[in-house]
Amino acid sequence: MSSVLHFPSTPASISTADALALAEPLARQLADTAIARDQAGGHAAAQRELIRDSGLLALTVPTALGGLGASWPTFYRVLRRLAQADSALAHVFGFHHLQLASVQLYGTAEQQRRLLGDTLRHRWFWGNALNPLDRRLRAVDTPQGYRLDGVKSFASGSVGADMLTFSAWHDGAQAALIGVLRADTPGVAVQTDWDAFGQKQTDSGTVAFDAVALALADVLQPPGRVPTPRATLRQQIAQLILVHLYVGIAQGALQAGLGFTRDDARPWFQSGVAAAVDDPYVQHRWGDLWLQVRPAEVLADAATIALQQALDRGEALTFDERGEVAIAVAEAKVLAHRAALSVSSQLFELAGARATSGRYGLDRFWRNARVHTLHDPVDYKLRDLGRHALTGAWPEPTPYS
Repeated sequence: MSSVLHFPSTPASISTADALALAEPLARQLADTAIARDQAGGHAAAQRELIRDSGLLALTVPTALGGLGASWPTFYRVLRRLAQADSALAHVFGFHHLQLASVQLYGTAEQQRRLLGDTLRHRWFWGNALNPLDRRLRAVDTPQGYRLDGVKSFASGSVGADMLTFSAWHDGAQAALIGVLRADTPGVAVQTDWDAFGQKQTDSGTVAFDAVALALADVLQPPGRVPTPRATLRQQIAQLILVHLYVGIAQGALQAGLGFTRDDARPWFQSGVAAAVDDPYVQHRWGDLWLQVRPAEVLADAATIALQQALDRGEALTFDERGEVAIAVAEAKVLAHRAALSVSSQLFELAGARATSGRYGLDRFWRNARVHTLHDPVDYKLRDLGRHALTGAWPEPTPYS
């Protein structure tokens, strides 16, 4: 097996300022239709093309292969900006880059060159069918590789994807393999059955596999191979995508609520003021919500820097160093979770009954936050933090920690 390539950021890599400049027109375009699309649901094919046309699908592809070579802090700043406008499409965008990270962390040098290079050449949009808790997809050995049969649920970004990463359970090894396939491979069927009340356009359908042939060249991690500490950072990349989506939702809800209070809210008759913005109780409550968002932003940024430093360590990364990243991510996850739910709910108490009108679409922030924060229980992040504080134990590497 050829060695794994590592592509550190270079001076030619795109800066955070330039990446945000690329993302800003896209964020505004997504925001323009976010309310109507949230209410309609379904597949946002046109908006996915806007993401493709923006050039941001190449954001985390190394410059050595022709990509933009963004650092992870830069990527997450872009993700957060998109989440302020539309957290569902930001989720699709974020999970595209999670799959590219999977190729870089698990793939061989040849696989990285081929798959990342083809991503640029063909402008591929990647989707995810790697739900580790769903073992219904089975892999059986064949002379050429494996045969895949079964289904994977909660496959974010799978509808409309060009490429899929997936996990499949191998009975012989009593472990999962991780592979990649074109979404139009014979026997692969992506179903549009995602019907949650929030995050409606994350294209998180069920993917069915019927006698699908998987070549050995498309296996990123064979069943039974123990991942290195560096490879397990994929879970931290995934968790930080959620963190920054939650922070983006909180920021978006905060700004939308402040705007409504300034422009449309009416003061309570007992307040003695002519404008809602002059009500001291309204000012106090908005100040409190502001102070729920700020620490979430700070810890999200700190965890992102910790992740980048760990990735830069390469294969020299130790278990303890990996554990430090997991603790930083858990801290950020808890505060981002709380901020997104709190701000998106309490804004109505400050904006008033008029703010519940469907034409404003302010409810989408809470619905998106409520659905997305159920991805994995935040109580287990608190458990990890408490256990570490009490005993010094690091979070056990799992698909969620």
